[in-house]
Amino acid sequence: MAEFVRHKQPWTADELTKLRRLAEKGMALRAIAKALTRSEESVKDRAKQDGIRITKLH
Repeated sequence: MAEFVRHKQPWTADELTKLRRLAEKGMALRAIAKALTRSEESVKDRAKQDGIRITKLH
């Protein structure tokens, strides 16, 4: 399993913008997490917090 060096780092405005853009394109959670170099759990939690819908499977 991949290790994430950025443990508990705050989200930047650029990351949030990228998260919204990738989710709108219909990318899967795993692909978004990899693009943002964050864990899937972190991305899922942040998306839920901001009301962003992420596709489950692709």
